[in-house]
Amino acid sequence: MNRIAKAFAQGKAFIPFLTCGDPDLETTEAAVRAMAQAGADLIELGIPFSDPTAEGPVIQAANARALSAGTTTDKIFDLVRRLRKDVTVPMAFMTYANVVFSYGTERFVSTAADIGMDGLILPDVPFEEKEEFAPTCRKYGLDLISLIAPTSEERIAMIAREAEGFLYCVSSLGVTGVRGEITTDVGRMVRLAKAANPGLPCAVGFGISTPEQGAAMAKVSDGIIVGSAIVKLMEQYGREAVPSIHEYVETMKKAL
Repeated sequence: MNRIAKAFAQGKAFIPFLTCGDPDLETTEAAVRAMAQAGADLIELGIPFSDPTAEGPVIQAANARALSAGTTTDKIFDLVRRLRKDVTVPMAFMTYANVVFSYGTERFVSTAADIGMDGLILPDVPFEEKEEFAPTCRKYGLDLISLIAPTSEERIAMIAREAEGFLYCVSSLGVTGVRGEITTDVGRMVRLAKAANPGLPCAVGFGISTPEQGAAMAKVSDGIIVGSAIVKLMEQYGREAVPSIHEYVETMKKAL
């Protein structure tokens, strides 16, 4: 059983996301340690990109701040090396195809695996084009996480059958961001995926911010992913955000 599978073996998984380098890498490092201590089951690390097409204004602004602070892929790899000295929680990178491609796909994936990353999420790579990255990820033992959206419909079973690690279920149309309510029938998406691949964990993301939303989504899935609400805390408190992030993760984990 790999580390991502173990993240879902202890009950409902809470998966927080943050943008590396916002406001600086020292704060990112402290926040990751705080999230792990607060009960995060898997942590998504965003590698900033100048055109993050899946992101709403909150995470877009975080990407801009991180890039302005001089954050690079190599500096993030060094950050993970430091974290892996004592942080055992599974971690996945979330970034865009161009970041991986421009670094060199084999070089990126082999380094990510070597420093102790467990997965890779590329929201701008459709299922039909994943073979550009999937064989390299398999070669180095890095799970390439697939996404399904409310519009996937007949493609859900096809994507689920080949999914690795866990299936990222996008709860809402559009970009990431906090939403007042989630109206998509997420349970139906998960049921279709599970019918095609019964052992596959399904985690729901996009729009979840409150403990109530988290508990509701966890009832119909194996876990929840929260990004914008955490990035908002980073935007609000900057270098002083770590205690607030610890408290938020603890509250959300309890809600599950």
